[in-house]
Amino acid sequence: MSAATQERAVPQERMPALYLSHGAPPLADDPIWPGELAAWSAGLPRPKAILMVSAHWEEAPLALGAVDPVPLVYDFWGFPEHYYQVKYGAPGAPALAESVRKLLRAPGAPVQDIPDRGLDHGAYVPLVEMFPAADIPVLQISMPTLDPVRLMEIGRKLAPLRDEGVLIVGSGFFTHNLAALRQGGVPSWSVEFDDWGRRAMEARDWDSLLDFLHKAPAGRYAHPRTEHFAPLFVTMGAAEMSGELDAQRSVIDGFWMGLAKRSVQFG
Repeated sequence: MSAATQERAVPQERMPALYLSHGAPPLADDPIWPGELAAWSAGLPRPKAILMVSAHWEEAPLALGAVDPVPLVYDFWGFPEHYYQVKYGAPGAPALAESVRKLLRAPGAPVQDIPDRGLDHGAYVPLVEMFPAADIPVLQISMPTLDPVRLMEIGRKLAPLRDEGVLIVGSGFFTHNLAALRQGGVPSWSVEFDDWGRRAMEARDWDSLLDFLHKAPAGRYAHPRTEHFAPLFVTMGAAEMSGELDAQRSVIDGFWMGLAKRSVQFG
C-alpha cells in the first residue's frame, strides 16, 4: 500500500464544534483570556481547515468570504493605532469553500462569493490567540439571517465537514449590550442571562435557548440585537446532526468588561 493510500485509509478524527465569545481587539491585552483561548485550542485535534461564522458579518444570500488571502477587516472605531496593525495571514481555503457551496446551495438558497471580504475581528481576534501560527486555512461565511431555527438548519447542513477535519466555529458574545454597560462591576442583566444560559445548557433545554428572548431573564437587555448570540445556533446545528448536541461543556466562563465570555464546546 502506498503512503498516499495509507493516508487516505486513516479515518479523520471528527472535529468538535465551538461557540466562543470573541472579544474586542483589546482582548490581546487581557491578563487571563488569551491564555484560556490558547489552552482550549491546545486540547483540540489539529484542524485541516477552520470555518468561521462571526457576529460581525450578516449578508443575504449567504456569502463566502475570500478564498485567497486578503487584508483583514478592521471593523471597529476609536481604538489605539496598534490594533489596526494586527495581521493574520492564514491560507485561503478554496477546497473548503467548494464543499460549503455544495452543502448549502439549493433551489431558492443561493450562495454568493465576495472574494475581497477578509476576516473581521470576530474571526481573527480569537484566531490570533488560538492558532497564532496562522498556518491553517480559514474560510468565513456570513449569517444570512438571525432566526435561530434557520441558523440551526445551516449548521446541520455543514455538519459533514466535521468528519473531514473542519473546525466549525460560531463567534459571538454570550451577552452583548455595549450601550447598557456602566463603569464598575458586572451588570445584573449580564449575570442573570449568563446563569440562565449555563443552566439551560446543563439541562439540555434547547427549546428554551432557541426562544431565549422570551425565556431568559433580561434576554432583551443581554441581547437588544441578537447577532452575537446567533452564531451559537449554527454550532448547535452542526453538533445535532452528529448526535453530539448533549455532549457539550462550557470551556471558558466569567466576564470581560461586564460581558459574559462563556464559550462552549460540542463534541
